[in-house]
Amino acid sequence: MSVRPYRDIERRKSRQIHVGAVPVGGDAPITVQSMTNVLTTDVQGTINQIRALEDVGADIVRVSCPDEESTAALKDIVANVSVPIVADIHFHYKRAIEAAAAGAACLRINPGNIGSSARVAEVVQAAKDHGCSIRIGVNAGSLERTILEKYGEPCPEAMVESALGHLRILEDHDFFETKISCKASDVFLAVAAYQQLGDACDYPLHIGITEAGGLRSGTIKSSVGLGMLLWSGIGDTIRVSLSTDPIEEIKVGFDLLKSLNLRHRGVNIISCPSCARQQFDVIETVKVLEERVSHITTPMTVSVIGCVVNGPGEATMTDIGFTGGGRGTHQVYIGGVSHHRLQDADVVDHLVGLIETKAAEIEAAETEANERKRTAAE
Repeated sequence: MSVRPYRDIERRKSRQIHVGAVPVGGDAPITVQSMTNVLTTDVQGTINQIRALEDVGADIVRVSCPDEESTAALKDIVANVSVPIVADIHFHYKRAIEAAAAGAACLRINPGNIGSSARVAEVVQAAKDHGCSIRIGVNAGSLERTILEKYGEPCPEAMVESALGHLRILEDHDFFETKISCKASDVFLAVAAYQQLGDACDYPLHIGITEAGGLRSGTIKSSVGLGMLLWSGIGDTIRVSLSTDPIEEIKVGFDLLKSLNLRHRGVNIISCPSCARQQFDVIETVKVLEERVSHITTPMTVSVIGCVVNGPGEATMTDIGFTGGGRGTHQVYIGGVSHHRLQDADVVDHLVGLIETKAAEIEAAETEANERKRTAAE
């Protein structure tokens, strides 16, 4: 019997679409997105927030367009940011048409909620004309009345029926550049709905636990739900919905993907919780170190362990390792091998220097490899 390597997650096979220049689904990396929370009519405020999200790695950003003033503002917003923008539309088909014309890369809309077939046809045509994809967004808290009457309450079957119903409307209008979400604030409901939806179609899935809560509780709740889905191979793009600064959603999203070896961005610090054996202040060192290296996007792993019980072993599996030793003298490992000793005084500065040097080496090696590929292709 063949056994799949334990670190590999076999992703669900889905078709690939594009949100602007960003591929979603297929063999594309799982993308991380967030949403602005300032008024869209505040053009500069929205631009500033999107740029801040870009800086921490956001692949896609969603912007709410509840009225004509918002879609009018969208044109200037799109022109001044780099990431593709998803226009969040509810009910009014004209807002979708306006958003497509304003440069939105994707429309978040449920076609069954915007009126007649003729209106759907207009939205689909606008999406085709302007190269937009469409995200069908089903939410347990806003299911259609007819479906709720049929099932009695939100349940996985009701959510999937809603999603597939909206999907058929787009397919009937010869539109297939579609991704689907099926969110709920209840972890069990969301996971079951996504599992059923993943079996029922091959469209890429945008996954999330909606209205998950604040930074701490929402991160835990999202990690449980999204972790279950990602572990089973479900999910092509994710949003961690948190009642906090949207920047935190992107950070948690990447940390979640990083923990499952699905995508790597920045420095992954492995550190112990500290105990009476620690030979330096682990908690404060890690806190400051994380802040000091937050600007680095190059993937690498660094271990910071307080004593020799687990430190040397962890260091053999990391790019840079630091293990606490007696009398204020500690051991530094490079590439899993013992390299040199270090005194207490300059621990963080020294580690930051090593990390920045390693990042530069990795980037240089990648640049050289890409140049070789380009030359070989010519």
